[in-house]
Amino acid sequence: MKVFAFGRDVAKALSAHDSRQAAVSRVARIEGRVQIGVIHLGPGGTVGRHPAVVNQLFMVVAGEGWVAGADGQRVAVGPGRAAFWEAGEDHASGTDSGLIAVVVEAKDLDPGVFMAPA
Repeated sequence: MKVFAFGRDVAKALSAHDSRQAAVSRVARIEGRVQIGVIHLGPGGTVGRHPAVVNQLFMVVAGEGWVAGADGQRVAVGPGRAAFWEAGEDHASGTDSGLIAVVVEAKDLDPGVFMAPA
């Protein structure tokens, strides 16, 4: 067995798109087609508005915050909730108090096959 760290202490600062109080722990890339990471947003943190490179699933595992899609409307999220953005869709996320989310990015990602709508 091997044990790996993906906490804030090993995350890299995320400053693109005017992001604030944001960091990412890369978790895996599979044959260049699937990428998995963990986003750490501190209090008042945001990942600024930008287009998704490929389909992206943002799964909140701790804390509370908001996500926004193409229309810019903020939707509240917390543990057990996920946002899905399609390739090319402008999106952003943020929090007042702090948030941790697992992010999966893949061209053919379709969470609707397994996940129930919230």
